[in-house]
Amino acid sequence: MKQIPMKVLVLGAGAVGLSLAARLSPFCRIHALCREQHADAIARRGFRMSGIWGSGNFRFPASPTLPEGEPFDYCLVTSKSIHTRELCRRYAEAFSSSEVVSLQNGIGNEEILTEYSGRVIGGTIITGFEWRGPAEVRVTVEAGPIRLGRFPAGLDDGVERLIDLFRQSGLTVEGSGSIRSDLWAKTLYNCALTPLGAIMNVPYGSLADPDSWSIITRVIGEAFAVCEAEGESLRWDSAKAYLDYLRDVQLPATAGHHSSMLQDIRNGRETEIAFLNGAVVRLGERHGLTSPTNRTLMELIRFKTGIPRDQTAG
Repeated sequence: MKQIPMKVLVLGAGAVGLSLAARLSPFCRIHALCREQHADAIARRGFRMSGIWGSGNFRFPASPTLPEGEPFDYCLVTSKSIHTRELCRRYAEAFSSSEVVSLQNGIGNEEILTEYSGRVIGGTIITGFEWRGPAEVRVTVEAGPIRLGRFPAGLDDGVERLIDLFRQSGLTVEGSGSIRSDLWAKTLYNCALTPLGAIMNVPYGSLADPDSWSIITRVIGEAFAVCEAEGESLRWDSAKAYLDYLRDVQLPATAGHHSSMLQDIRNGRETEIAFLNGAVVRLGERHGLTSPTNRTLMELIRFKTGIPRDQTAG
């Protein structure tokens, strides 16, 4: 009997989602929900990808609206964190028969998704994606494998099938039995580098400078204290141990990358700061912890976007 190809929907497909759709498209039936300008460009000449994930033109169905009445095996949510709840409300019906997978930045996305679906998979991608034009992305850097796991913890057949699909497409991926801890590990990286890279307008490698590293040290110290208060068990037993890993492994691997938050600021768009440093501040307050350095970075990013505080998430 001929095997029926897996059907995968990519919701909120920006640079990350379209790049994933391109890699997965030869191995499953994929549909990307994306902005009209990208859908039109894909229809005309395909999605153009270059860089460390390979180069070429990829053709797959893409549109700004959801195909009516079509069920999917997996819904990959790749939108900015600030749009998670809006996507859930708008496309809740698509979640009813699907595994829902968050491949987003920050803390809080999976919790929102679980309000709409009982089958949520968490995922982390520490990879650099840069827009080069409509439906054109260059994949620049990669600091580790994609990690996928049942949220908040565990592995099962639904996760393993998705891992197999990612591996078939040539992506480096690992299963995680403690994905919530992995989400926190990625958030440490994002809290340390993303806002500083945006504020200073420098690639991540420049943040090894002693003055900026002093700020990073305080950011991580505060975030690590919140992790401990939340009961999260990380791979590092102290903030110093993580900082050593950041300096020696992650920073060199992504030294040439520019923060995507910088592009958001330049375009006057709301950023994901509320799900990064803002999440550290918010969760810390639950435990009576202050996070002044994370709060300062959050407020500086809000100032640079020009978006009033009462209009931002978190």
